[in-house]
Amino acid sequence: MGHSKAEKAKNRERILDEAAAQIRKSGLESVSVGKLMAKVNLTHGGFYGHFASRSDLIAQALERALGSSQAAAKASHDPEQPKNFRMWVKSYLSRAHRDSPNTGCAIAALISDVGRADQQVRSVMRPHIENYLASLAQSLGDDDRAMVAVSAMIGALALSRAVADPKRSDAILRAVRDGVIAMREEE
Repeated sequence: MGHSKAEKAKNRERILDEAAAQIRKSGLESVSVGKLMAKVNLTHGGFYGHFASRSDLIAQALERALGSSQAAAKASHDPEQPKNFRMWVKSYLSRAHRDSPNTGCAIAALISDVGRADQQVRSVMRPHIENYLASLAQSLGDDDRAMVAVSAMIGALALSRAVADPKRSDAILRAVRDGVIAMREEE
């Protein structure tokens, strides 16, 4: 007995949602096709009706995770208020963001995994990084300064999550936050 196109599309969305949540929580290599399909109550054999390969699934799930991260960032911004660079940097380099890797910036949470991934997966990350760079270049007025700021912010967030000492973790966030904010005030 066949499945309708609508049912197949719904199942594909469930697979992608679960895979995206899993990679945000545990990284790209945490995804096992068999376990993923069991989690969404589908057979392992049905996987290839939805994706060409595991790499295809990972690339699409990464896109989903990055897209949801961007949507959450946009939703947290009040469109009636002008984008305040200082407040945005403080929010990005905050304890709350550091302590929320599953829902915070997916670039920071997954950048090391993506760097080790195949070309298909790495190509998914590029436009998201470019958008981030363009956004900061607009605020900082310079592409080179934006590259420094983005690299510092993503690096600081990742390092602060890796450091077990809370005081040292906070110090990393504070130092980079102050340095990035100073970059704009140097104009």
